[in-house]
Amino acid sequence: MERKRPPEPEYPVVVGSFGDNSRYRLVWLRGLGWEPLAREEFEDRVREVFPDIDFDDPEQVHWVVQPEEWSPAWHPGEQ
Repeated sequence: MERKRPPEPEYPVVVGSFGDNSRYRLVWLRGLGWEPLAREEFEDRVREVFPDIDFDDPEQVHWVVQPEEWSPAWHPGEQ
């Protein structure tokens, strides 16, 4: 039996849940798939793929949970 792929989200960028390491959120970029991104990587990476994106437009950047929220700074050794 052939497995069907789920439909792609309608948004260019979807900011999903936190990954296993709470420093990162899973971010879906249309045409590329899911990537774990830290707060400091997020804007640069999204602009690399979508140079003209409007981060304030919910039709372009969709936050699944905790809109525009990132965990506190993470440092190795912290729990």
